[in-house]
Amino acid sequence: MSRHTSAPARSTRVKSIVSALIGNYMEFFDFGVYGFLAIVLGQVFFPDGDATIQLLSSLAVFGVAFVFRPIGGAIFGYIGDRFGRKNSLSLSIIIMSLSTAAIGILPSYAAAGILAPILLVSLRSVQGLSVGGEFIAGSAFIAETVNPARRGRWVSLMSVTAALGTITGSLFVLLLTQTLSTESLMSWGWRVPFWIALPIGLIGLYMRLRLEDTPVFQQIQRIDSPEETSPLKSFTKKDIGRMLLAVVFAGTTGLAFYYFTGYLNTYLQATVGIPREEAILISAGSIFAYAILNPFVGALSDRIGRRPTFLIGMFTMAFFAIPAFMLMNLGAPFALLSLLIYGVFMAFLNVMNAIVSVELFSAKNRMTAGSIAYNIGVGLISGSGPLIAAALVASTDNPIAPGIYLASVCIVAAIILTVYLPETFRRSMFLSPEHSEDADISETAAGQKAAVAHDSSVAHRA
Repeated sequence: MSRHTSAPARSTRVKSIVSALIGNYMEFFDFGVYGFLAIVLGQVFFPDGDATIQLLSSLAVFGVAFVFRPIGGAIFGYIGDRFGRKNSLSLSIIIMSLSTAAIGILPSYAAAGILAPILLVSLRSVQGLSVGGEFIAGSAFIAETVNPARRGRWVSLMSVTAALGTITGSLFVLLLTQTLSTESLMSWGWRVPFWIALPIGLIGLYMRLRLEDTPVFQQIQRIDSPEETSPLKSFTKKDIGRMLLAVVFAGTTGLAFYYFTGYLNTYLQATVGIPREEAILISAGSIFAYAILNPFVGALSDRIGRRPTFLIGMFTMAFFAIPAFMLMNLGAPFALLSLLIYGVFMAFLNVMNAIVSVELFSAKNRMTAGSIAYNIGVGLISGSGPLIAAALVASTDNPIAPGIYLASVCIVAAIILTVYLPETFRRSMFLSPEHSEDADISETAAGQKAAVAHDSSVAHRA
């Protein structure tokens, strides 16, 4: 019997991919809604006063979820490596959907006083825990299911659904702002997008519970005893080094991404002075163009490798960050041009972040190591990004300050990746025959042939 579990049928493969993507879509729908409603939520949950203070307070609550993401990554990553990728994804999506829907029933500050922001912070913390187990788990689930020669292309759909979730959230907010009065939006309209999370989450949970686990996890179960499947027992010094590397590129990529999908919409309104509806359309249009580009970047990385693709994105983002903010401050047409260019560079970063974060690590600790590293990077660097950007503008009165901050972070990350980032696109997702860390086993020659044979002829189109 081959050491590889036989590949699932194509219909099962498609269901696996869709079930992994739906939770990711919901996660970014919520984050998109929160980002695009930041100004409204600041007025609902915080005392009357200076609009800048309210905005900063709202963005601070946005960042609270990121503080809890590494804890969630450790918990759900361990569950995924120890008890199965499917179980981790199923648990995270129901917690995420319930906590998101609960935000929609919270009382305002006017109704409950200080209790309102306390409850908001509490629910955002629960969201952070559940989100910590979603992105890397979904990426790993897809990477362990599809043809290894096309992993980049298929895992890029995680970035696509993140963009589509953000777009849906932003357009939903736009619909609310155009159809409701300011009074209605402030009293109940802002709640509706959060309620939508519950039915989406239940659909995702239903799909995930009906799936088999990935061929990689089935192989681990078949080969190892329950005690041997503990991911903590398989960590090595090399894994720690790779986790530190992943912290760097995940944090930098996340900073650029949350600028793109959340903060810049607020920036266009509060700093550039573009009307809310126009700013939302500019942001949504540029994010949609970015989403279309993602699979092409994934396919490119399947041909030339992850390392050069990642470095292209990091260096170009570092070069363009400051000019991007200069262009945005010239008005709406230039803001759209700026965000369209920004989206091109963002695609190179985010698609590589998703796939390299799982290819770096071995089958036994892939979700634990990848999720912890990804969420520490996102928590330390990305989550605070919108708040730091807004604070820089407020304190320096320099509208270009957020671009300087982003460029500085990207330059440091680009240098580190140039020195330390290995090539990962030919690595097997499976355990090696000797049960050593598969991150060192390249799928060249016979290795590549064996992996493709495992994937079977029905999947060579997937």
